[in-house]
Parts: sequence; C-alpha cells; structure tokens
Amino acid sequence: MPDTALKTALKPTDTLALGLMTFALFLGAGNLIFPPQVGQQAGTDFWPAALGFLTTGVGLPVLGIVAVAVAGGGLDRILSPIPKAAATLFGLCIYLSIGPMFAMPRTATVAYNMGAAPFLEDPSAYVQPLYVGVFFLIAVSLSLMPGRLVDVVGKWITPILIALLAILAGATLLFPQGDFGLPSPDWHRSPFAKGVQSGYLTMDMLASMVFGILITNAIRNKGIEAPARITRYTLSAGAIAGVCLAAVYLPLAFMGATSHEVAPNAESGALIPAYVDALLGPTGGIILAVVITLACLTTAIGLLTACGEYFNRLMPAVPYRVIIVALGISGIAVALQGLGTLIQVSVPVLSALYPLAIVVIALSLIRPWLSHPARMFNTALAITLPFGALEGLHAAGKLSTLGLASMYEALPLSDDQTVWLLPALVGIGLGLALQRRA
Repeated sequence: MPDTALKTALKPTDTLALGLMTFALFLGAGNLIFPPQVGQQAGTDFWPAALGFLTTGVGLPVLGIVAVAVAGGGLDRILSPIPKAAATLFGLCIYLSIGPMFAMPRTATVAYNMGAAPFLEDPSAYVQPLYVGVFFLIAVSLSLMPGRLVDVVGKWITPILIALLAILAGATLLFPQGDFGLPSPDWHRSPFAKGVQSGYLTMDMLASMVFGILITNAIRNKGIEAPARITRYTLSAGAIAGVCLAAVYLPLAFMGATSHEVAPNAESGALIPAYVDALLGPTGGIILAVVITLACLTTAIGLLTACGEYFNRLMPAVPYRVIIVALGISGIAVALQGLGTLIQVSVPVLSALYPLAIVVIALSLIRPWLSHPARMFNTALAITLPFGALEGLHAAGKLSTLGLASMYEALPLSDDQTVWLLPALVGIGLGLALQRRA
C-alpha cells in the first residue's frame, strides 16, 4: 500500500502562507527600531553598515531555520551533541532572552511607544499599563491556539502588514526627507562591523532556532509527515522570510540615513514616527501605528507559543495554558520597565550569547557529515565560551573593573568587538582534527 504521507504536498499558496507566517514571526519590535538607527548612525556609509546588518539580521536567522531543518527537530535536537545539563542551560538562556526577559516584553513597549503614544497628549500614568495589559491579553488568547498560526498569521495578518509596509517603503524611497547625513565617528571607522553588531539586537538568530519547531509543526498540521518534505518546506519558508526581511530592512535603513533634518539624534523608537509624520502627515501616522501593532503582536504570539511549548516540555506537569498565562503576566511586568532599560540590559547578554549560538548553528549545518558530532560541538563551544563572556563584559562596561581591559584590547579583532571569532575557528579546527581519531 503506498505511503500517502509521502505523496502529500503543500499547495503553492500554503507554502507562501508558511513563508509569510515565518516572516511575520520574525518581524517584530527590534526589526523596526534598529534598521533606522543603523542608517542614521552610518549616514554616507550606508551600504557597508546595511550589509553588516543584513548579515546578522537576515543571513543568520535564515541559516538558523536551515539548521533546524537539517537537524530534523527543534533546539533540543540541535543541542543533542552536548551534555544534557549544558544543553538545558543554553536552551534556558535562549528562551529567557527571546521570551520573558527581553524580546517578548519589547514587543509591547515598542507597540506602545510607536503605535499609540504619538496619538496621546499628556497621557496619564495608567495608560501605558492598560495598553500593555490589553496587548498581552490578545497575544495570550491567540497563543492558546498554536495549531492555527498559519491561518491566523500567514493568511490574514501578514498580507495586511506587507501591504502597509510597501506603502511606507515606497514613499520613503520616492520622497526621501533629506540627503545622507554624516556618519558618527565610531560607525565611520568600521561601518560593517557596527552593522553586524546591531543585527544581533533583533535577536532573530536566537529566535530562528525556536521558531523552527513552530514551522515544522505547522507543516505537520497540514498533513506532511515525510522528513524530506518537511525539510524542503522549512527551507522554502526561511527563504521567503529572508527576502521579505531584507525588503523591509533596506528602506528602513534608508529612512534613517536620510533622517538628519527631520529627526536629528532621535532615540530608539522615535525616529520612524517623526520621519513618517514629515513624509505622509497624519495618514502616515495611522498607517505606521497599524504596522507597528500588527508586527509586534505577531512576534509576541510566536514567542509566547514557542516559549510555552518549550517550558511545557521542560515541566510537563504544568499545563501549556497555565505557562502561557504566566508568561503573559511576566511580559507585562518586564515591559513596564521601559524600552530603554530593556535594550540597555539586553546588549551584554546578547553579546555573550550570540558567539555560542553562531557556532552551534554553523556546526549544525555540517553535522550530517561529522563522524563524532559531540567532539566537534564540545571542543568548539568550550573554546568559544570564555571569549563570548569577554564580549558580554565589554558590552556591560565591566572589563576595567575586573582588570581585563588591557587583555581584551590586545586580542585580535577587539576593535570590531569580535574577539571570539578566531578562537571559535580554532575550536572548529580542533574539532575537525578530533573527527579523524578512531
């Protein structure tokens, strides 16, 4: 009897909806506030800075999706070559970062600052908590139906979001509000490296290892069971999402590069509203508010769902619904600390975590050809870990306090804040050598 699962295939419209769902899950708070900042800081160095941002903001997330497909499972499967305790700790760091600590609360703060606050004159102290509470109430309600992600997000919300983004992008490119400004000194010295570091702040590469399981589950919900087909559709979704993200980032970075007259020295979240107001007036403000709200809401739903499923597997005695509600409540509490605080606290953590995550993704891509994956993973990560910690301490401004500043500055690539890169390559080389041992 033929295997019907092997014959099952997604319609082109379903594949497109899957890719658009993936794009919408990624397109959240950081994806909207950081590209304009990159453009404004880079000015006439727009292209190298933008390419650096695309490297970590698009390239690495797509590779993360590919790694999930190659590994044939989610983060647990990707981390299976390392000791269980280390894998659990690493997984917790990723899920806490993209979940209740940073990324998830940031969706609500950005939605309020850019989607609601511009329309409010002298709001009372109760307005923001009320907005954040309603935001998470909606996100939690939709997260309690994870099987409907493709239908709700991919087929309904995302097309509206893309249409509105196209209007804003087209207006920005056709009617820029000024010429490219002068780059800031730090960015002029190394625009590509600065762009790379800014791409970290989107947290999309970390999220890709988490969203991957949502994508594969969505494919299975459509009746696809054959591993080869799941991998193919996961890759298609990642490719569609990557193209869409790049199509959003470049106009937003261009907006920032041409914003020096209408939004000079704008803080995070303030640049886009000021630019859109100068560009399109009140109508543009309404369009932007809808774009910001939908983008942040879809990302919040994806993060809640992914984190809920992870913590449910970690603590099976606690029902999924209870975990989702608890995550929503914690998201409200952290979001009320403010966007500036969230960004400031997240930078050192991400600077330490990203080197390890990059190495994990790189090794996952070549894992099918490794005879001893555990040797490779453990060797490369053990050597990368202390240098990633140094990057985190540097970002936190703690190196001088600990007497490590001189040592850090003497390391290769310290000017680009990538002192972990060469040690990681050494670790990978040693891991390859160990593959040849019997």
